[in-house]
Amino acid sequence: MADKVQQMSSEHGVMIFSKSTCCLCYAVTILFRDLGVDPYVHELDHDSDGKDMEKALMRMGCNASVPAVFIGGKLVGSTNEVMSLHLKGSLIQLLKPYLPD
Repeated sequence: MADKVQQMSSEHGVMIFSKSTCCLCYAVTILFRDLGVDPYVHELDHDSDGKDMEKALMRMGCNASVPAVFIGGKLVGSTNEVMSLHLKGSLIQLLKPYLPD
């Protein structure tokens, strides 16, 4: 299942594995949109493989299974990591290739 997660994340510049009921997932998605990036959001609770994908995300190093944020095919992490990068000013640097000109 980790292969599927990795493949999906490498096909989209900015990808968020999410759940439709997760308020932190929603907040992270809105943050990216406010920064000018339209992330690809994959709702695990709407996927028949969602539970297995969630377990794979945890094994890949996500301290919380959702939101799991990938930028450029690399796991950034969950809400804490994303917000920490944003507060340091590093998030926008990671997002530069995916911002509209």
